[in-house]
Amino acid sequence: MFITGYALMAGAAERLVLGYDSFGNICGRKNAPVKGAPLSGQDMTNKKYVFFLNSCNLEMQSLKVSSLSLCVSSCPQEQLNSLEDLQSFARNNGSFLCIYNLNVSSYTQNSKAAQLCPTLPVPPSKSFPLFNRCVPQNPECYSKYATVLISMVNEMDVFHRILSGILAGRDTVIGLSVLALAFSLILVLAFRFIRTLLVHTLIALVVFGLLFVSGVLWWLYYDYRNDPSTELETEKENVKFLLGYAIFSTIVTVVLLFLIFVLRKRLRFTVQLFRIVGKIIGRIPFLLFQPLWTFLILVVFWVFWVAVLLSLGTAGTAQSTSGGQVEYRALSGICYMAWYHFVGLIWTSEFILACQQMVVAGAVVTCYFNRNKNSPPPHPVLSSISVLFCYHLGTAAKGSFLITVLRIPRIVLLYLYNILKQKNNAKCLFKCCFCWFCCQESCLRYFNQHAYTTTAINGTNFCTSAKDADCILARNSAKLASISFFGDFLLFLGKVFVVCFTVFGGLMAFNYHRELQAWVVPLLLVGFFAYLMSHSFLSVFEVTADAMFLCFAIDMETNDGTAEKPYFVDQELLTFVSQSNKLTEGQNHRSTRPFHDSEDGTELQPMV
Repeated sequence: MFITGYALMAGAAERLVLGYDSFGNICGRKNAPVKGAPLSGQDMTNKKYVFFLNSCNLEMQSLKVSSLSLCVSSCPQEQLNSLEDLQSFARNNGSFLCIYNLNVSSYTQNSKAAQLCPTLPVPPSKSFPLFNRCVPQNPECYSKYATVLISMVNEMDVFHRILSGILAGRDTVIGLSVLALAFSLILVLAFRFIRTLLVHTLIALVVFGLLFVSGVLWWLYYDYRNDPSTELETEKENVKFLLGYAIFSTIVTVVLLFLIFVLRKRLRFTVQLFRIVGKIIGRIPFLLFQPLWTFLILVVFWVFWVAVLLSLGTAGTAQSTSGGQVEYRALSGICYMAWYHFVGLIWTSEFILACQQMVVAGAVVTCYFNRNKNSPPPHPVLSSISVLFCYHLGTAAKGSFLITVLRIPRIVLLYLYNILKQKNNAKCLFKCCFCWFCCQESCLRYFNQHAYTTTAINGTNFCTSAKDADCILARNSAKLASISFFGDFLLFLGKVFVVCFTVFGGLMAFNYHRELQAWVVPLLLVGFFAYLMSHSFLSVFEVTADAMFLCFAIDMETNDGTAEKPYFVDQELLTFVSQSNKLTEGQNHRSTRPFHDSEDGTELQPMV
């Protein structure tokens, strides 16, 4: 909270895009005065463009342009050769190109007008769409201006270049996030009423999306690499990121195509599994609305997080210098605060998703262990939410924290890999460590989910629930692993579908805005958001299926199917598990015991 409050008070994200003059005024908004700067604190609402008084002879020193700059309402589109031309331009267009305290009527009368007005002749200029600067159109002036601007952008640290890219493409990022939301909603409805033809259609779309996105990434990499106009550091970073994206996308495509080919014969059982899950969700229809509330909470948090991040990136103190000018001096320790803020993004996002998983698991548990299947318990979702907030927020916090702890080393390893990528031995070591952390995180997510379900069943704390869930899964791994794997794989293909087509939309949108944008990093952010959205919506089916099978395993161990201890499971689920296990090799006697006759010869029957 301290960092959040500090960032919001000390930061000014508008400076990255709107620009500011030499007197501390941010163009396009009303400003507060700065002590020692008499020309600060002006209302620049209608003056949105930055104009340099000496645009043909700019020099840069320590990321600061030497020429005085003003906020103007419009850029001169024709060359101005005299003070009379400046005066006429000001009167006709309402755009004053001289220092603010010089009255327009004094342009031709004041003896110091030559020092207070731009260097003559003033070249024609146009507003630059990204940073709202008046860019000279004269070839000679434009060459000098572009050289200084390129040097300034190249000397900016990566953190600020990324912030600039996010701000510049904020409308595109928002639009792509809405697109990911639409794809996620479509998939939720598709999985709710799934059929065999729909599964084949989804797989075909995923294959097409993977191949198409991989092809587009390789084409963009080739196009950027061979573009002779690539000068900016941001454009060079785009080429590097595109190569990494293309390689990663190609590897994922090959692996998924291989898995789809190997598992193609299991599609029939996968469809049957989702029909059973859909039947449970049909008894608790409000489960389908749970991802919507989770998504809205995530969006509010992400917007708040980005606002704090932008404020951190622009945090600085305004200090007056000689001549009444103002400089913004960056504060020390900002980068460390940004890393701490990034950890908060991961932990809080995972915590929100963990709360959703616990709510869904609690509702499924309530309905599964209900004796009368024709009369489901009233308001299972609201009941699960109330239990979560009253008793189990700590469980969600612990589970999400463990995932965060495993994810942070992955980020550090990627950073170190980028630094030491020239050393082959270091590359191999970091790749192995990165893969190990990825596997550990996937396993932890799987066990966390079952720990949440066990917490909903027994009401125990996180550590006790995790231990109990681990024991149950160990005793029933042969029975449940092969069943849940295929359902999880199909849901993963659904997430890949959302990410693929969202990233494809991003590639098409960002590719039209190449200049001065670190757009590959915002695209990665969009892909991350798209995956979180799809995971948030599709996890309803994933958590429902996993909770159902864990309840089934506990049901098999606790009850024996006799009249005294009947099963809670219904006939359809019992039949599905029996048929699915017949296809799995290496079944031991314990894993098949619940589906055979009891020792006294009585046939075991599910609870109806």
